[in-house]
Amino acid sequence: MTERRPLTIRLAAPRGFCAGVDRAIQIVEEALKKWGAPVYVRHEIVHNAHVVSRLEALGAVFVEELDECPEDRPVIFSAHGVPKSVPAEAQSRNMIYVDATCPLVSKVHVEAERHDREGREIVLIGHAGHPEVIGTMGQLPDGRIALIETVEDAEAFQPKDPSNLAFVTQTTLSVDDTADIVATLQKRFPGISTPHKEDICYATTNRQEAVKVIGDGAGLVLVIGAETSSNSKRLVEVALRAGAARAELVASAESIDWDWFDGVTLLGLTAGASAPEDLVQGVITACRSRFDVSLQEIETARETVTFKLPRVLNTPA
Repeated sequence: MTERRPLTIRLAAPRGFCAGVDRAIQIVEEALKKWGAPVYVRHEIVHNAHVVSRLEALGAVFVEELDECPEDRPVIFSAHGVPKSVPAEAQSRNMIYVDATCPLVSKVHVEAERHDREGREIVLIGHAGHPEVIGTMGQLPDGRIALIETVEDAEAFQPKDPSNLAFVTQTTLSVDDTADIVATLQKRFPGISTPHKEDICYATTNRQEAVKVIGDGAGLVLVIGAETSSNSKRLVEVALRAGAARAELVASAESIDWDWFDGVTLLGLTAGASAPEDLVQGVITACRSRFDVSLQEIETARETVTFKLPRVLNTPA
């Protein structure tokens, strides 16, 4: 039997579920306990197929739009947030609905509305088509929020009144990329209103900081997460920028191409904010079956944030 070659795994901490994702999943579970199955969920509750499959097995039904939901069953809005028109439609149909929007995304919604009330033109830094961006832009009438995705967009942006501007950001962006866009906007429009506190959420920032440490000098970094997960994709980019020779997004251990490990002695491992810990352990187990693994957990921050569940789940059905 050939001797297995050594592989050091640097495991990022924090990784995986954030407080907003935890809360959203709990909301679906508690709604099923309270109202029984089926409970409808508009859009994937979080961007992870394994989480969605588990909740489907419990009786959750995932749909893309509200018109796919019957009026006599509860509906839950995903953690990414929804345009104002969605709860308005649910109310007009007398539906029971529970909003699982992450409180940190809701904070951005409130900020955008405040700037609009105070007469400012609003710029949203984010990725077109992402559910969170659709939800934030949908807090105000069409045309009130301009989307900026890149530094080039920031350089080309022509506001109606350059002296009366504000910006907000998607919560799951790359901290470094966003800093470049913000710097461009602030250089062009020195009076632009900034968020009271950084919009990019603590969990996104913490996971990116951890990846910078585990990525430095790694032959390969694996990020467990979904193709649709913005924060997971950003972790791949951050790993490469931090000095990893290669970085790959994988859904689970089954998605790994073991040829990636040729010549690799140091592996960085993390998970996006909507990926469950059992997928991380699955990758470690798969590595142990092929290599002589030594595991190092690298903790760069400790997370103690929790969010309360909506009050409607605490009242009798």
